[in-house]
Amino acid sequence: MEIRTKAQAGTLQSSDLQVFLEPAPTLSIEIESTVKKQFEHLIRKTIEEVLARHEVRQGHVRVSDRGALDYAIVARLETALRRASANPQS
Repeated sequence: MEIRTKAQAGTLQSSDLQVFLEPAPTLSIEIESTVKKQFEHLIRKTIEEVLARHEVRQGHVRVSDRGALDYAIVARLETALRRASANPQS
């Protein structure tokens, strides 16, 4: 899957997160979280697993987390990926 355009998904409410995607020549992941010290490694692992499953090799991923559980991270990231990869002409 290719990140072709900027996209986002999610909210900044408690126990949720917002995911922002944009095209970039390399893959980078930026995480802001209220629980970053305790769980950044787990959040990053979940993001990397989803990106690998969808064969994303390029793009900038920014996550603003408010304590979301894994299933919410996966759902928000997959939604943003679908939006970012969509052909605007379709």
